Amino acid sequence: MDNRFNFHQSLDLLQKDLLDMGNNVARLIRQAVESLARLDESLARQTIEEDDQIDEMTARIEEDSLRLIALQQPMASDLRIISMALKIATDLERIADHAVDIAKICIRLNGQELVKPLEDIPRMAELTQNMLQESLLAYTERDVHRAAALAEKDDEVDKLYSVIMNDIIMLMGTDFAKNRQLSQLMLAAHFLERVADHSTNIGEGVIFMVTGKRKDLNV
Repeated sequence: MDNRFNFHQSLDLLQKDLLDMGNNVARLIRQAVESLARLDESLARQTIEEDDQIDEMTARIEEDSLRLIALQQPMASDLRIISMALKIATDLERIADHAVDIAKICIRLNGQELVKPLEDIPRMAELTQNMLQESLLAYTERDVHRAAALAEKDDEVDKLYSVIMNDIIMLMGTDFAKNRQLSQLMLAAHFLERVADHSTNIGEGVIFMVTGKRKDLNV
């Protein structure tokens, strides 16, 4: 009984660490997009530096997960939960990498003025942060319906992504410097679209974890 109690305590701590990591990753996305919108190189460099903390959290979650598997010999249902924690940590790490990618775009545009104020890209960032938080709640609450609802949210992100891409293409002309900046903004939008994809990946994993059935949320 004591072993099972200790195991579930450790499992709860693992999931808490995942939520903390997810909140930190969402903050990095927010910071990166804010740095781009303001062309704030200092904030962009801060975002890049803080990615090291995410790497450390990933390593700790992986270590704790493998220790639980090795020492506690979890039942099949608990093993799926731990395996999902490992997968989520990987997705979160990749999302953080995309925040770094966006911050690097800010640095590359240093000294320039934006062709026009960013409006849709920050909105897209808000949508992806919401998706990330919803995917993590679906995991901790074993909520299949919450996970499945990510498909609609992903559609919303994809629609906004298309609007952004079309708007940027319409702004392109013969000015090389302007076109180069616009291509960088295209990349930023692409990285946010990938963030949404990673969130739907987490949702798909939750559905499989709970039901044993695979469902594609990113179609």
